[in-house]
Formats: sequence, C-alpha cells, structure tokens
Amino acid sequence: MVSRVRVWLNRTYAENVFFMDQLRRNPSDRAVEIHATHGDPDSPVLAAADTAELEPEGLSPAAYVEYALTQCRRRGIDVFVPRLHQSAIVAHRAEFEAAGTALLAPPPEAVAVFHDKVIAYEALQTLGVPVPPWWRVRSADELVAAVGELEDGGHRACFKPASGAGGVGFRVITREPFSLAQLNGFPSPQVPLGLVLDAVREAEEPVDWLVMPRLEQPEVSVDCLTGPDNRVRLAVGRTKNGRRRGFTLHERWLEPARRIAEGFRLHHLSNIQFRMLGDRPVLMDVNTRPAGGLHQLSLCGVNAPWAAVRLALGDDPGEMVPPFLGQGYSVVSGPRPLLPVPLPRADVPVAGVGTVPAPAGTAAPSAVATASAAASVDSWTATAARS
Repeated sequence: MVSRVRVWLNRTYAENVFFMDQLRRNPSDRAVEIHATHGDPDSPVLAAADTAELEPEGLSPAAYVEYALTQCRRRGIDVFVPRLHQSAIVAHRAEFEAAGTALLAPPPEAVAVFHDKVIAYEALQTLGVPVPPWWRVRSADELVAAVGELEDGGHRACFKPASGAGGVGFRVITREPFSLAQLNGFPSPQVPLGLVLDAVREAEEPVDWLVMPRLEQPEVSVDCLTGPDNRVRLAVGRTKNGRRRGFTLHERWLEPARRIAEGFRLHHLSNIQFRMLGDRPVLMDVNTRPAGGLHQLSLCGVNAPWAAVRLALGDDPGEMVPPFLGQGYSVVSGPRPLLPVPLPRADVPVAGVGTVPAPAGTAAPSAVATASAAASVDSWTATAARS
C-alpha cells in the first residue's frame, strides 16, 4: 500500500486553496494530507487544510526556521512549500532533509538573486534576457532624474520597491496635479510626482525603489517546473490582456523563461513574468515560488502542484507537455468556508500549538471568505503591479 503524503503550506496566499484542491485530486490517486499555518485566523487556507495552526507572531527569520523544523518533525511533513521566510528556510535545507522533509523551493543562491530586483536585473542582463531600462532610486533628486530620462524617451514612469512581492508599493508617476478626478471612482495607482517628492524628502529613512517605464499588455506569466538537474520539466505561459486570460506555448515567452529557470537553478516551481516594451517582450519579475494562479493550468489538463510534489519526493514526472490549451477565460470570485472558531495562537515557537482539523461540512454563512475561483489576486494593486 502506498503511504500518504503529508504537505505543509506556511502563511500562503488565499488562492492556494486551489493548489491544495489539486493535490488531493492528483492523477496518481495517492492520499494527501495537508497542514497549513497562517497569521490570519480567517485565512481560507486554514479551513481548506486537514490540520491547521496559527503561527506565532514576531519571530526573527532564525527563530522561524526553528519553528518550521519543529513543525516538520512533529507533524511528519514529507514536503514543505515555504513562502514566508523562504530565503532563511532554504539555507537550512540539510536540516529539513535530516528531519525527513523535502523543501519545494529553489536553492538559497537562486532565492537570494531574485529577492532584490536590481541584483536580479543585473544578473539577467548577463544571461542575455531582455529587461526594461531601470534606475535604482534612494533620494528625491535621483527620482527626478530617473523620471526625466524616462519621459524624455517617451515613457510613463512607475516605481516599486527594490525588494518585495506582488503589487505592494507599485505606483505610476503622473505630472497632473492632485484633484477630485483622482478621488472619483475606484482607487488608482497614479500619484502626482510632486506628492511623491514631498513624501521622499520628509521621510526619516531613504527609499529603495526601482524606477522603470510602465510596461504594456499582454502580460505573460510562465509557470515553470524545474528539476534538481536544472532541466525544465514543464513551461506554460498564462496570458493576460485586460479581463481576458488564456494560455500560450509560444517560444518568444517560453525560451527566455527556460533560460532563466535553468540558468539560475530555479528548482521546483517558479513563475517568470513578461510584459511589452514597445513591440518586444521584456522581463518584469521572477518569483521563486508557485504563483497564485498556478491552478489555472488545470484548464490545459495539467496538475502542476502534484507534479512538483512528485519531483520533490524524487519521483520524476519527466517532461510534461499540456495535452491541449484551454480556451480564453476570465476570473470571478466565489465563497470559501472559514474555520467556525478561531485557532489558539502559539506564544512560543517550539511549544505545542492547538490544532483544528478542517471542518467536514459547510461553514456557517458568517464564516465565508472570498477567493478567486480561477486565478491569482485581482485587486487593482495586483493588476497595477503588472503594469
């Protein structure tokens, strides 16, 4: 009898409830039990898991590694998919392996390169991957100079943190004065240059931003599955153009993505994002983790989460080609159950933490969260970050 697989996801995105669903509906028909931890007691991933715990708050990266090792030993975790403190965790891979846990994450060198977008862009240029023009900005004067050069070249300037994930901190620079027009309708990522300069000059600490041209659609996010031999097993592009989504296997997107995944040893699951600068695709971002929209590949007959778990366990799925490409689609929101009662929070990382199994039935009407039914976060900030 084949044993069950015990998988842990730590403080992950709400959309990964679909990642968890795919693990349970795996084509190998193998039993999978999922453990989830989070800082938010109302995260849908806690309700979707077989066992769930609240994470202690305020842990340093080193203390979090000890907490994670304790979880793996106590829970008998076979595969750990780390998001929070990924860089600290992968630096201790040998200790997790000694505890019987495989990490579904790249080696520490790869994670370090892509933690800082400036270091990443410099490294990618040496590999011949096209990147947009960019400036690292730490002061108001540097911001003015960078915006001026971009506008002289006919571009709209935008900025985002040099390190960070998703759409946090992304803004588009405008020369228009702040007015009621920016207070009508939905919030906008556009911010007047004058307000930004005032904020930078009044800040107690220097900013650390990447300033670049606002890139255009289509956006193509290539999901890659790469083995420890640095060979890509799966590469599929997910396209986004306004509301319309779709898939592509065109080499203009897949070839540079494979080059990045193999050249930088992005083992297991990674997500490599491109957008258009004029008439050519350029790299926008590289994520050393599964994308929130990875489950969308199921519309192409592919179960990428399960293939990744197999690979982490040493069961190589081989080269994977989607049997078909799904039709164009959009994303909508739907309800997901929450745990009916809050979980107790652990005060000490190595102490016993209360565990609540996922409810067998449907949660009460008041215990419902909204998660994307087919894709990653669709808030305006996430959309703007890919602009």
